[in-house]
Amino acid sequence: MTSVRGLTPSRVVLAVLLSFSPVVLQAASEVPIDMSAVQLEPKEQNGITYLSGGVGQDESQAIQQVKGYNLHITFSIGPDNKYLSGVDVVIQTAKGRSIVSLSQVGPIVYVKLPADNYLIIASQNGHEKRSTVVLEGSSTGTVNLHWSD
Repeated sequence: MTSVRGLTPSRVVLAVLLSFSPVVLQAASEVPIDMSAVQLEPKEQNGITYLSGGVGQDESQAIQQVKGYNLHITFSIGPDNKYLSGVDVVIQTAKGRSIVSLSQVGPIVYVKLPADNYLIIASQNGHEKRSTVVLEGSSTGTVNLHWSD
């Protein structure tokens, strides 16, 4: 089949569909991704939009190209820092109010949050990790939570 600017017809359709949703990918031709393996779907909880995924190389590359989310959380495990999914996450304001509670997400979670200070509490197999992040203006906060095994 003929491609447009290096994009297969299925990628063109996906790019058009995603342009009408909160998930907007950078130029799809930047990284060759098998979009049939990608199952990213924005979700919402308490008015907060989030995206979870990154299982497999194609989905991992696709989620990392998504724009518009100001908190990027990554979960990993072991000495090789392997991606970890199936994590439960609670995001709280600095005043301790839970605003998002997610079950079995990861290994990458992107969240759209208002500027504020946040506490991220993640648990996996009974082991908890905590991190704080300050989101200001147009900055993006990055949190990497790692379990040793």
